[in-house]
Amino acid sequence: MRGITPYLQVKSTADAIAWYEQVFQAKEIRARLIAPDGTCMNAEIEIEGTRIMLADEMPGVGSMSPETLRGTSMVLDLHVADADAVFQRALDAGAESVFPLADQFYGDRSGRIRDPFGHHWIIATHLEDITEAEMVERFQKLFEG
Repeated sequence: MRGITPYLQVKSTADAIAWYEQVFQAKEIRARLIAPDGTCMNAEIEIEGTRIMLADEMPGVGSMSPETLRGTSMVLDLHVADADAVFQRALDAGAESVFPLADQFYGDRSGRIRDPFGHHWIIATHLEDITEAEMVERFQKLFEG
């Protein structure tokens, strides 16, 4: 396998996978590797064609979940066919809205949630193709007046 694969640290891999299956229709694609003490050392899911690996946090080696850190340094950007439906499904399943859904200057309808495990997701649907010049112009208008 080549490329970059997001690898999420969570307090409970089993709970996270169940939530991602419910909300994002994730599919578990590999067997979970469970250590003798019950710690999930590795699991792998696929959402909208993208593989994501997960593991239980391991603070002893500096691998901590956003819940433990009380924040996150990464946001996952998920493009779906119907952002409104997925965003609402996430809220109904316990996610917290960080930014509400809205049509954005860059041509997407998107909003941001924090999942129950502390990870941030931008949930988006592409609405229109715009040129880079149009995007820059729309961006600059956000800061006018």
